Amino acid sequence: MKIGIDCRMFSSSFTGIGRYTFELVENLQRISPMHEYVLFFNEPEFSSYAPKAPNFKKVLVNAKHYSVKEQTAFLKILNKENLDLMHFTHFNAPIRYRKPFIVTIHDLTHTLFPGRKMTSFPYRFAYKMVIKNAVRRARRIIAVSKNTKEDLIKILKVDPSKIDVIYEGVNDEFRQLNDEGKKEAEKSLAKKYGISKPFLLYTGVHRYHKNLPRLIEAFNILTASSHKDLSLIITGKKDPLYPEAEKLVKTFALENKVIFTGLIPEEDIIALYNLASVYVFPSLYEGFGLPLLEAFACGTPVAASNVSSIPEIAGHDKTGSSNALLFDPYSPQDIAKKIEQILDVPTLQQKLITNGLKRVKEFSWEKMAEEILNLYNRPSSQSQERS
Repeated sequence: MKIGIDCRMFSSSFTGIGRYTFELVENLQRISPMHEYVLFFNEPEFSSYAPKAPNFKKVLVNAKHYSVKEQTAFLKILNKENLDLMHFTHFNAPIRYRKPFIVTIHDLTHTLFPGRKMTSFPYRFAYKMVIKNAVRRARRIIAVSKNTKEDLIKILKVDPSKIDVIYEGVNDEFRQLNDEGKKEAEKSLAKKYGISKPFLLYTGVHRYHKNLPRLIEAFNILTASSHKDLSLIITGKKDPLYPEAEKLVKTFALENKVIFTGLIPEEDIIALYNLASVYVFPSLYEGFGLPLLEAFACGTPVAASNVSSIPEIAGHDKTGSSNALLFDPYSPQDIAKKIEQILDVPTLQQKLITNGLKRVKEFSWEKMAEEILNLYNRPSSQSQERS
C-alpha cells in the first residue's frame, strides 16, 4: 500500500502529539519495509528531518491546523499523492478528502475544557466541523486510552466497533540515573535554575484543565503546616491567558518556594524527575497522561488525579492499589494530604517507585507502532482493543 502520515505536528522535543507522530514514524521505519510511506510536513520540520528508510519520503505542505490552506492546498497535495490509506495523527483532516483514512483522537479537551483560546465563534465552529467530519468519515479511529474511547462514544456518538484503543509508549531516555548521575544532575539544576532538594515537580503546559492554581493552593497548605523546606518546580512555557498560578504564588508569598523554569531541555526534565520527592499530576482531564509514565520510568513516586484516563494509565497492583497515589483534583486539601502521605511514609514511597517501574514496562512506542501497522493491514470491518 501507499500510506500517508500527517506529520504537521511532528517533534521529538515535546510530549503529546508531536512525540506520538515522531515515534510512530521512527518505529515504522524499522518494522515496515513492505509499504510505501509519504510523510506530510510543515516547516521547519520538513527541512530538519531526513527519513531513514528508502520506502519513506517527505512532502512539504505548510498548512497550519484550522487554516484555509489545510482545506485547500493540503487537500490538493493529498489527492495528488493518490494514497491507499492516510493516517491523520490529529483530527485535522481536510473536510473534502474522500479517500480512505484513519484518525488518531488523543482527547476531547477542546470539547470538555475549551479554555480561553476557544472563545471566538469561527474557531469553535471550525473545531466542531473538523472533528465531527474526521470521526464520521474515518475508516477506523485510534483512541489512545479507553477513557478517550468512552468520551468519543458518549460525546460524539461514535460507533464503538469503529474505535481501536492503542496505548502510547515512553521514550527510552526517561530512566533512573545512577548515584553519580544524580549528583551531576543536582549540580546542574542548582546552577541553571537555582533548584535544590527537596522539591515537588509538575511538567507540562499551563492551560486551565492542567489545574495549576489548585496545585499552588495545595502546596501552600502543605508548606504552611509541615515540610517548610519543600519547593515546587513547575516547567513549561508560561501562558498569558492563564496567569492565575503566578498570581497565587504572589498572593501566598511563595516566590522563594515556587520556581517556574519555562521550557527546558529534555535532559533537564529527566534530571528533575530523578531528583523530585514527588511528581504531582493534578490535571482535570487527560487523553493519555504521558508524564505519568515518564515519572514512573525515572523511579519517581507519583501523586495524581483520580479522573479521566489517569487511573487507567497509572494502573493498579495485584492488591488493587494504584501505582500512583490518587487524589480529588478539585480539592487542594486532598492534594496536599496525598502528597504529605508520600513524603512522610518511606514504605509507601518505595512501593510506588517499585510498582511504577513495573507498570511502565507495559508500554512501548514499538508496540504502539506494531499495533498501528496491524491496523493499516486490517480490513475496515474488524476491530480490536488492548486490555
